[in-house]
Amino acid sequence: MSLFPLLSTPRLQLRQFRPEDVQLVFQGLSHPEVIRYYGVSYKTLEDTQAQMQWFRELEEGGTGVWWAICSAKDGAFWGAIGYNNLSREHRKAELGFWLLPDYWRRGVVSEALPPVLTHGFNQMGLHRIEALVESENRASKQCLLKAGFRHEGCLRDCEIKGGRFISLDVLARLATD
Repeated sequence: MSLFPLLSTPRLQLRQFRPEDVQLVFQGLSHPEVIRYYGVSYKTLEDTQAQMQWFRELEEGGTGVWWAICSAKDGAFWGAIGYNNLSREHRKAELGFWLLPDYWRRGVVSEALPPVLTHGFNQMGLHRIEALVESENRASKQCLLKAGFRHEGCLRDCEIKGGRFISLDVLARLATD
């Protein structure tokens, strides 16, 4: 078993999820503003254990890796970023991220993206990193565009959320970009 890839920036520490993070993951993935544009949500702390198990299964199965985004200064938990739906055959993975609202509009994801992308392209051997972003989520799309992703199109009315159809924008970055 390989060691978990710890990543860092001057302000951030990206580390493996720990069992004690469940309360903070629940805080994020039950918060109405966080889940507004996110595909997963939980109503109870107990239900959130499924998310923690998903993080473990990604690592154990080699189908992705997600990091807890924490303060490099004091280790405070700020959110999550990572890869899932990894296809080794096609050398691609899907990128996702979310933050607790207290850390929005502080450049956290913009700072976390470079080491995460570098890890994806260099250590994981990815050629394509893609993100499916709800079309109304302007902030996430803008962050990805600033990180060199290209808008490739829109999957119109492709999912149902909250009883209504939503569209997903496809953004991607290639190793050759």
